[in-house]
Amino acid sequence: MATGSTMHTFDVQLADTDRGVYEDYTLRVARHPSETDAYMVTRVLAHGLEHAEGIAFGDGISSTEEPAVIVRDMTGAIMAWIEIGAPDAERLHYGSRLAERTVVYTHRDPAKVMAPWAGKKIHRSDAIRVYSFDPGFIDAAAALIERRNTMTLTVTEQVLYLDLNGTSLTSAIHEHELG
Repeated sequence: MATGSTMHTFDVQLADTDRGVYEDYTLRVARHPSETDAYMVTRVLAHGLEHAEGIAFGDGISSTEEPAVIVRDMTGAIMAWIEIGAPDAERLHYGSRLAERTVVYTHRDPAKVMAPWAGKKIHRSDAIRVYSFDPGFIDAAAALIERRNTMTLTVTEQVLYLDLNGTSLTSAIHEHELG
């Protein structure tokens, strides 16, 4: 845990009917002082929406060698490189070269996030997907965050139903293509 980080715990019930993933787990999340609540919520949601064996939080904020969320197989090979927010083109290029799959989850306007990537060299850019949520969804969820949280994530037909600390929120999961 980085100096000055605030620890948050999330007891998660995941039911992703789109992918057939059903899991109950606890996440301990160290929120770096420079990390906003919206970024942290997006990181936690990305962890749930990409949940698979070998998923972990990377050293994304303090390291350029790993993304915010990473999935490795049993040999240590990177299966998924999952960025949060608005990574630069070089970082996407790097991650796409290392991983079988590269995605970005953003709490920002996806058009503004993707605009700086236009014309930049990004390995397999046509395979990279950017996911966003309805306007106001992440901010509403961020306002509900406590040090200890209960979270139910249900995904059906690209719609996310989130129950966070007893408050229900809903958003479509919007998919955007780079290439």
